[in-house]
Amino acid sequence: MIQTIQSIAGFEKLRTGWNEVLEASSSNCFFLTWEWLYTWWKHLSGNRELFLVTARHGEELVAIAPLARKSPRFSRLWPFGTLEFLGTGNVGSDYLDFIIRRDQEEECLPVLAQCLARKKSLLTLAQIKRQSCLVGELARHWKEQGRSLREASTNVCPTINLSGHSWESYLATLGSEHRYNFRRKLKNLTHRFDVRFELATTEEQRREALPILLALHSSRWGERSDAFVTPELVSFHDELSALALQQGWLRLFTLRLDSRPVASLYGFYYNRIFYFYQSGFDPGYAKHSLGLITMGLAIQSAIAEGAQEYDLLHGNEGYKSHWAREIRELGRLELYPPGALGPVWKQVREIGRGLKKMARNVLPPAVVERLSEARRKRAWKGPYVAYPRQDRQFPRLTFDRDG
Repeated sequence: MIQTIQSIAGFEKLRTGWNEVLEASSSNCFFLTWEWLYTWWKHLSGNRELFLVTARHGEELVAIAPLARKSPRFSRLWPFGTLEFLGTGNVGSDYLDFIIRRDQEEECLPVLAQCLARKKSLLTLAQIKRQSCLVGELARHWKEQGRSLREASTNVCPTINLSGHSWESYLATLGSEHRYNFRRKLKNLTHRFDVRFELATTEEQRREALPILLALHSSRWGERSDAFVTPELVSFHDELSALALQQGWLRLFTLRLDSRPVASLYGFYYNRIFYFYQSGFDPGYAKHSLGLITMGLAIQSAIAEGAQEYDLLHGNEGYKSHWAREIRELGRLELYPPGALGPVWKQVREIGRGLKKMARNVLPPAVVERLSEARRKRAWKGPYVAYPRQDRQFPRLTFDRDG
């Protein structure tokens, strides 16, 4: 039985069954958990309409298409509504996909394809694994029915395979210069300061550590980052981190030198994968390479708790290549509505992309940057508020001056 859920009450009722199906699926990852997507819907969905498509076999939930609908955008000559993944936008959701029990994929995918084709909407499915995703199979069914589609590569996620590694054996896989630099910097730091690399393991510690992360991230990146730039994003991470703490997924570290918080690293540990999400440090301590130190200590901690992979998520920043030797490619699928107009509007969008690319090449870089900035919301300067949750207990890592 196929059902479309468009109320937040219906979304709430799916909580237990959702994660059970996710764990039994080939798309199981942190950014598809009920906690991540439900919290995104509450805080970051904007003017979208909820559009969850579920499939049941009798009473058993077997598949979820976690979608939201955007209204037609006539101002851009686009007459169709658009269906896209929950979690879309600058929040940083990677590996979005459909959620289907492994033994039900062959049966469910054609049914979901047929159901979505009837909606007469464009499907824009972003941040997918290009080589391995269920919506890739959906696209195959789409194409077999003679419908138009477009696929594009959009980004990469550097990853570290930690399977079978100790900290020392992993270090041995790195370049000798990088390995030496990390060890030397950490040794110098522990000789000069009382070093504490603390994991937030209780609600009280989370409430203290999260605003430290926000402040240090802002100090390091300023307006160059939009990770925590709006009140909605801050509220999202406040609630999400509390839920992740309850589930044992939160990995929010604070690096302290002589009790002073100078760096922070924010990630999640789910299904034996450590997802590195964001970080920040005090620029006044830049000479101590705090970004290098916190990343290395976080990887060491992930190995200690049995992680099989450390995922640095999307972005090909240079510092990631020092730690990671593999990449995972991300992409975007556009599935056009069936009928004669589908190919026409595909061509219209291609022309629009060409004009945008031409404008970027012709306009001065400063103008392009100002236009990009104009699309961002102004940074929020209000007070940070956190809410009490149940405490949990985990150990901390510490380092003294003797290393």
